Amino acid sequence: MKQLGLIGRNISYSFSKGYFAEKFKNENIVGFTYDVFDLQQIQDVEKVFEIDHLRGFNVTIPYKQEIISYLDELSPEAKAIGAVNTVLITDGKRIGHNTDFYGFKNSITPLLQPHHSKALILGFGGAAKAVVYALEQLKIAYRIVSRNPAENDLGYDDLTEEIMNEYSVIINCSPVGTFPHVTQAPQIPYHLLTPNHLLYDLIYNPEVTQFLQNGLERGAIIKNGYEMLVLQAEKSWEIWNKPTF
Repeated sequence: MKQLGLIGRNISYSFSKGYFAEKFKNENIVGFTYDVFDLQQIQDVEKVFEIDHLRGFNVTIPYKQEIISYLDELSPEAKAIGAVNTVLITDGKRIGHNTDFYGFKNSITPLLQPHHSKALILGFGGAAKAVVYALEQLKIAYRIVSRNPAENDLGYDDLTEEIMNEYSVIINCSPVGTFPHVTQAPQIPYHLLTPNHLLYDLIYNPEVTQFLQNGLERGAIIKNGYEMLVLQAEKSWEIWNKPTF
């Protein structure tokens, strides 16, 4: 029995375990099991690596960057992004991959229109790094928006009417609005949104976050992170079964 799983902190709500259990059942996949490994500190991942027949695992908040120092190699994408969400164990090596960018890129592409040429990224954790990599592949210019902006980034108070008109794609990579805090939303000037805007939220629970609801009310196109999760999960499964870069 090959072991797969998910590491993170406070992840009892995990999408991945239910998704893979359903996948194994529906597709009559035998010989694999997928479990959640809730780690209070990244050092505890060494115990996960000791599990018999470990084939690999997914990585979620807050360990997508911290896991790198425990790995032997990185795929070209993971190296470029600087974050890992999928680990493959093969030939005694721990190899880090990133399938988040694949999930994001392929789920947003069908929604893009010619005027969607610039994006605002709200928050800058491990998932946001994958979003940046995907936007660069899509030739979409971007600016990072955060509560403590670095040089060349924007603060939430910097979002003027001119900037909101110029940047018609807005991607929430922060955890603000995640269940159970469903009434919260990133503090952007929602009154400046128009039908030209596309709002994408990496959150999938609730299905329509307050961030997306605010966009919907202004006629914007909206998309949650569910399809991104499905696509990245399927890409992870492909990596675990075809251990090639």
